[in-house]
Amino acid sequence: MNQQLISLLKCPHSGEPLTLNGEILISKQHNYPIKNGIPVLLPQASNHNSFNMEYVEHYTLEHERSDYFAELICHAQADDERRVHEYIISQVPKNAKHILDVGSGGAWVARHFCPKGVAVTSFDITLYNVQKALSAFPFVNHTGIVGDALNLPLQDNSFDCIISSEVIEHTVEPSLFVARLFQALKPNGVLIITTPYKEVIRMETCVHCNCETPRNAHLHSFDEQKLGSYSPNGTFEYCTFGNKALILLRSYFLTRILPFGLWKLVDGLVNVIINRRGHILAKYSK
Repeated sequence: MNQQLISLLKCPHSGEPLTLNGEILISKQHNYPIKNGIPVLLPQASNHNSFNMEYVEHYTLEHERSDYFAELICHAQADDERRVHEYIISQVPKNAKHILDVGSGGAWVARHFCPKGVAVTSFDITLYNVQKALSAFPFVNHTGIVGDALNLPLQDNSFDCIISSEVIEHTVEPSLFVARLFQALKPNGVLIITTPYKEVIRMETCVHCNCETPRNAHLHSFDEQKLGSYSPNGTFEYCTFGNKALILLRSYFLTRILPFGLWKLVDGLVNVIINRRGHILAKYSK
């Protein structure tokens, strides 16, 4: 177990520091297991009203059924995802030494930054996904944590940069999500969030319970006003990018060869003509 990582952890219930005893992390009232070297710091639902175990069960099943580490079959979607990653990379501070990747998915943050000497902690709500992330990218500077971002088990002022890509739309309380992550930033740190822009949330009837459920489990739609209102200190920047019309037209056959800077210029010009922006990147500076 990484001792430096232990120093960044806290009890998600009380906020107390944790001590290591064998394969268990201990606070005054709660114990948390370490599984395959990964601390599992989920709140105990019976003692925490804001935590829902069904939420964990849902995403555990989704991660098991949807392989985030497999190559995407849809080339248009893969190219769109690549551009989201490039946009995020362009906003990460050059002097960042430790990045927290919240909702780490296919662990692309670790894949990109760890070989460059930057420490990355992959954080996800399911053990399954964190195990796959560490197995896929077993760098010495790559660590993992299982936890809930709304009950963040991390000390304040711990990370130079926090990245959360296409996650906030799944959260029950997005304003609390931003607040918790912002607290974990070091002074002068940066929180980078991407999400679909002005998404129309489409509802479907669940075949099991006959209740309406949002497609893709997206609970919220965001624009710059809404994301800006979450800023804890008023320091908020944003950019919108990725044209939905071009994605539908499979234009990646023409644009995929463009370097990021040139693609960014073309994308911006197209969005002036056809205002169908697909993503928004929010940047909160501490």
